[in-house]
Amino acid sequence: MSAPHLPKVAGIDPMVPVSTHTVAPTEGALSAPGAFLQDRLAGWVSDLTTLHELTERLTGTSTLDSALQEVLNAGAALVGAGRGLLVLEPADGGGPSRTIGLGLAHAELGHIETVPRSATAHGRFLDGLPDTDTPLASPDILDDAGLDPRCREVAAQLGYAASYTQPLSTGTAGRLGAAVWLYDEPAEPLERQCHLVGVYARYAGEHLGRLLELERARADAAVIAEELLPSRLPQVPGVRLAARHRAAPEGGGDWYDALPLPDDALGLAVGSVGGSGPTALAAMGRLRAGLRAYAVMEGEDPVAVLSDLELLLRLTEPARVATALYAYCEPDRRTIVLAGAGHTPPLVTGDRRTEFVETTLSAPLGMLSCWEAPSVEFTPRPGETVLFYTDALLRSTGDTMDRAFARLHAAAAGVPKVLRQDPGAVADHILRCLLPDGPDGSGSTEDVVLLAARFD
Repeated sequence: MSAPHLPKVAGIDPMVPVSTHTVAPTEGALSAPGAFLQDRLAGWVSDLTTLHELTERLTGTSTLDSALQEVLNAGAALVGAGRGLLVLEPADGGGPSRTIGLGLAHAELGHIETVPRSATAHGRFLDGLPDTDTPLASPDILDDAGLDPRCREVAAQLGYAASYTQPLSTGTAGRLGAAVWLYDEPAEPLERQCHLVGVYARYAGEHLGRLLELERARADAAVIAEELLPSRLPQVPGVRLAARHRAAPEGGGDWYDALPLPDDALGLAVGSVGGSGPTALAAMGRLRAGLRAYAVMEGEDPVAVLSDLELLLRLTEPARVATALYAYCEPDRRTIVLAGAGHTPPLVTGDRRTEFVETTLSAPLGMLSCWEAPSVEFTPRPGETVLFYTDALLRSTGDTMDRAFARLHAAAAGVPKVLRQDPGAVADHILRCLLPDGPDGSGSTEDVVLLAARFD
């Protein structure tokens, strides 16, 4: 009787030996095909379970950085290595490119990068030198006379003696990069381990390819958002300006503006368009352009500026809602006249006071058939900074609105005296206090705008 046929299950090749934890059949077991099959099936089930758990964890990653780290960790578990590195370098040259490590400090990654790329397996993959995309093993680096001397020198310095390199690619984007796992002693993964990490790498490559496209789209949206905002802030005697903008990953509709007006006056504006993505970015650009035109024509009357803006929004984008605040400033007199449409009130802070400016309650633009609300006038004292911001700054704290307003007030009141001379330093201090990952973090899911004006 011929030997029973062994099926291939979900990418697990039955011709590859069972995992190392599976005991090989004894001479007596060879006469019992059922026991042999049961043993083989148990090994496949174990492999399937491991792959299922690892791919589920990978699927749960939503950012490229977290996915890269998960791939590196999972591969190390599959091949039994303690350290490693992953180099992301898409073949199309469109970026992003980065190198992450597992059990390697930043300086140690730097040492590895001093090895000529042509002398490393991952370097040959990244440069497209191998004829095939199969993994490469270096089971004994220190005793391999054919390796580049610098490769052996770095291995001895960092304390690893073997490596296993797995290329990462996707069917549509091609080569994405390579992962390298390092062993402290001369070693090579078993054939079964190589097969498992290869199956995992095929799935990981497709997942990384999707996240790569998503990150590129987000980067494009961020560039467009920045292009729609002022490229530089105007210099007007008597006032110094600073602006901070953190773009949402999908692109949001928060914006700010500062434009010089006749007689050394200054128009300051912040606003937020509902929604996210390209449509919100486009609406934000049109709204900001409209406000600039109305501010030039009748900037000394903030109510008229916002009324015209509301009419523009209602006629051109009737399904969209937006908030806005416009302030007409005369720095030489230190006076500000402002009007807001459903927007958060400015905050004035200095050595002697920190308080919100009382503004009239009004609806956002696009909600009423005719918008109009009284303007408010106030006078900043010498050395005080007025903060204009969008409500995303408050929402990003994760607190209720009342609590977020209190935290913003406390952060402004707690600005060290040495920083109060610089509106940019004031803005950075407030962002550090309010946002979970600080002013330069990328964890926010919303646009955040903060415009600071310090009056001399």
